Amino acid sequence: MQEKFELIDEFIPLCNLLKVCGVAPTGGAAKMLVADGYVEVDGQTELRKTCKIRAGQKVTGNGFEIEVLPKNPQN
Repeated sequence: MQEKFELIDEFIPLCNLLKVCGVAPTGGAAKMLVADGYVEVDGQTELRKTCKIRAGQKVTGNGFEIEVLPKNPQN
C-alpha cells in the first residue's frame, strides 16, 4: 500500500498517522507495531510511538509506505 498523507497541522504523532492511514485498525495496534520495531521513518527503525512526523518524511513498514506532504496553505 502506497499512500500520501497531507498534514493538517505542523506534525502528526506516528501512532496517529498509522491509524488514520489504515495501517493499524486502532491506536493500540499502531503503538504495538511501533514498539515491536516494524515501522521505519526515513529508513530508520522508530520506536517512539508519538514521534512527531513532519512534511517530507516517509514512513514505511511491512507492506506500506506513507509519504507525508505539507499542509495545504488554502486549508
